[in-house]
Amino acid sequence: MNTKPRPQQPTVPAATAQRLQDAMKRLRARLRAESGQNATGLTVTQLGVLVSVIREGPVTAARLAALEHVSAQAIAQSLTVLKAAGLVHSEPDPQDGRKKLISADASATELVDRVVAGRASFLARAIDQVVAPDEREDVEKAIELLERLAEADLSGGGI
Repeated sequence: MNTKPRPQQPTVPAATAQRLQDAMKRLRARLRAESGQNATGLTVTQLGVLVSVIREGPVTAARLAALEHVSAQAIAQSLTVLKAAGLVHSEPDPQDGRKKLISADASATELVDRVVAGRASFLARAIDQVVAPDEREDVEKAIELLERLAEADLSGGGI
C-alpha cells in the first residue's frame, strides 16, 4: 500500500475564474453591439439556431434541438421568430411527409455573414489599437488557452 501523498496540482483561485468569466461576458456583449447583432432583434439563441440551419440545412427541428442542446419546445420558439422574420422556411420532407425540413433564406446567410464580419472587424481593430506588436504572440497563446479550456473534458477528473 502506497501511503505517499500525491502531489496536489495548484488550484486556480475562484477570483481568477470569476475575472475570466466576467471578461468573456463583457467581450461577448461588446461583440454583439459592435457587430450589429443587437440591431437584428435576434437573441443569441435565435442567431445560433439560424447559424445551425444555414450550416446543416435543410434540417429537421429535432436535429436542430440536438445540435443546439435544447428542447424541441425551445427550437420551436426560435423557429417561430425566425420564420416570422422571413429568415427560414419549412417544407415537407420528401422522405417522410410527417416531418418538416427547415431551410434558410438567402437573407439569413447575408445577415449572419454581416454579423460575423462585424465581429471579426471589431476584434482586428481592437487588437491593432490595444495590443502592442510585442504582445501579439501573447494573444496567440491566449487563444490557444481559451480553445483548450473550451475543449476541456472534466468528466474523468482530468483534462
